[in-house]
Amino acid sequence: MRIESVEIFSDRTNAAVMRHPGRAFPGVLVQGDSLHILCQQADAACKEIGRDAPGYEDLNDLRDTLRSYLNHYKATLAEYGMKLPFYEPKLP
Repeated sequence: MRIESVEIFSDRTNAAVMRHPGRAFPGVLVQGDSLHILCQQADAACKEIGRDAPGYEDLNDLRDTLRSYLNHYKATLAEYGMKLPFYEPKLP
């Protein structure tokens, strides 16, 4: 972990806009619990639409991208011994 200054353009709850050092454009900070909810919504949408429906592949790609962000978030918190801000049941 390192500490650096970031430019904060907006600190609106669940939608902070900030620019990381060295980046040309700002990004949006999505809180971990909000990211988890987005993943759950994407899972539900994929289940609802079904594999044979038009647009499923694009929706599934979106779900996979969100899930990769969430997995990176969870691994990073685990690396630093931090608890998740949401509950995930343990798989058997």
